[in-house]
Amino acid sequence: MAFRTDLAREALNHSKNLRNTAGIRQTQRTIDGFTVDCVEVLSREAAEELGKPCGAYCTMTLAPLTRRESEAFPHAVEVLSGLLTELLPNMDDDASVLVIGLGNRAITPDAVGPLCIEHILATRHLRSALPEQFGSWRAVSAAAVGVLGQTGVEAAEFTRGLCDTVKPCAVIVVDALAAGSLPHLARTIQVTDAGIVPGSGVENARQAFNREAFGVPVIAVGLPTVVDGASLLWHAKQQGAVCPELEELSGPVFVTPREIDQQVHDAAKVIGYAINRALQPHLSIGDLDLLLS
Repeated sequence: MAFRTDLAREALNHSKNLRNTAGIRQTQRTIDGFTVDCVEVLSREAAEELGKPCGAYCTMTLAPLTRRESEAFPHAVEVLSGLLTELLPNMDDDASVLVIGLGNRAITPDAVGPLCIEHILATRHLRSALPEQFGSWRAVSAAAVGVLGQTGVEAAEFTRGLCDTVKPCAVIVVDALAAGSLPHLARTIQVTDAGIVPGSGVENARQAFNREAFGVPVIAVGLPTVVDGASLLWHAKQQGAVCPELEELSGPVFVTPREIDQQVHDAAKVIGYAINRALQPHLSIGDLDLLLS
């Protein structure tokens, strides 16, 4: 029986040995009604204990968006855009960025990456074709690279080829994650500068997306869409639950919300718009609505 999560905040709460260590720094803040918890993994020892690479992990809770509060969407976009801006490296005006959507669009819980790409404003071609109108815009390239079973090519191999062509100064990768508990499903977004290992949350780890793989900073944005059955079993046993049928959860079982289709579409739009705002801060959400319609 194992507790598994892609969320650094959950992993830290699960690890009793790390909560007060010098190798971990925790902060919490509220921005426009959205709670943001940040975990910084500062030492190799802490990284090994937590099971996460060194780096900053910021988890944004989507409660106002889930409750459909007034102005929740634009506020969510601005908060997430701010987190991305904090983690992105300092770049010259001419520096380009590559945005990658990971996952399988045919499987709803895994579709957040490809759906997000539909909301990304690609501008690399516009800068060269219409320099008078777009010369001051950030050069952005975007691609949904599919999965190995569909293409026969690792997503990281696709991305490495794209990096060789467009030579970005940073890569932003969007993917679905696995949470360790039900309350976080499709209700949080994690942003990290430590990259990501696609599929690791569902025991199908592929090649890593990180600075070592591509030679540039990699910012990963993830939405938890599934909980591993083994994690649910762990929680049940912590509460003293005794039921033979529960042991079936220790196998390859994953749980996702009934409303996952709408939740993934909503989150993909928030993430896409936030990336656009971080890379093209001169554009308003209204501008993006017009340009992406």
